[in-house]
Amino acid sequence: MIRVAVTGAAGRMGSGIIKKVTEQDDMEVVAAIEIPNTPLAGQDAGVKAGVGDLGVKIVGAEKLEETLKETNPDVLVDFTIAHAAVETIKTATACGVNIVVGTTGFSEEQMASNIKNVEDNNVGAVISSNMAIGVNVFFNTLKKLAPLLYDFDIEIIEAHHNQKKDAPSGTAVTAFEVIADALERDPEEVGIYGRHGLVGKRTPEEIGIHAVRGGDIVGDHTVMFVGDGERLEVKHQAHTREVFIAGVIRAIRYAPTAEKGVVSSMNDVLGLE
Repeated sequence: MIRVAVTGAAGRMGSGIIKKVTEQDDMEVVAAIEIPNTPLAGQDAGVKAGVGDLGVKIVGAEKLEETLKETNPDVLVDFTIAHAAVETIKTATACGVNIVVGTTGFSEEQMASNIKNVEDNNVGAVISSNMAIGVNVFFNTLKKLAPLLYDFDIEIIEAHHNQKKDAPSGTAVTAFEVIADALERDPEEVGIYGRHGLVGKRTPEEIGIHAVRGGDIVGDHTVMFVGDGERLEVKHQAHTREVFIAGVIRAIRYAPTAEKGVVSSMNDVLGLE
């Protein structure tokens, strides 16, 4: 039985993950963590997630280390915000807990800290900007297509709900990095984040990245390869957050057996090249 701790336990993703974990024959929720000094402390995480009493009380993040030592989870799952996740990862890895992280918006410095904590504490880790199974096939497709369409103009468009705080999305950034790497282009030199005013003629090397925010869009990502007289579009649309949670479940199963001290990706989880 895989023992699972969930941070952001009362949020949309956290509640969904708790619900999905309870449906698995080989997993159980043993800890549920919320923001420091949360007013939800003491409430049952299962009741909050709509699955009935689990006997797992929500605790504030100020008690994270204590909770992990008491409950001894195999995997901690984090879908929160970057500055909080960095501290959670530091604490969880120091406690020897494997991690599955879908939080986005990490700075380079924060990601370096995450990697160092995984390495120093020799735990299994899966960190991905998007855990939807289909979107990782999307990344894999872009990696293979980009070298074939090297002389096409490339534009990335992402759309999300009006509550999303970071832009562009972590998924759009990953798509950009995958394409730039496949074309051996320096991301710092070729990334164009939106356009405004008299920006001049488009260069052949640049890769455009554009963010749309509105309503309740779960997550749309489109990459346009535009040539003279033809256009190829590769698109992934998430209709429900369930698609992300399905990938999380696979990552939870993978993390305890993952190579220790290394940050794995969903490519590793799914066995993609």
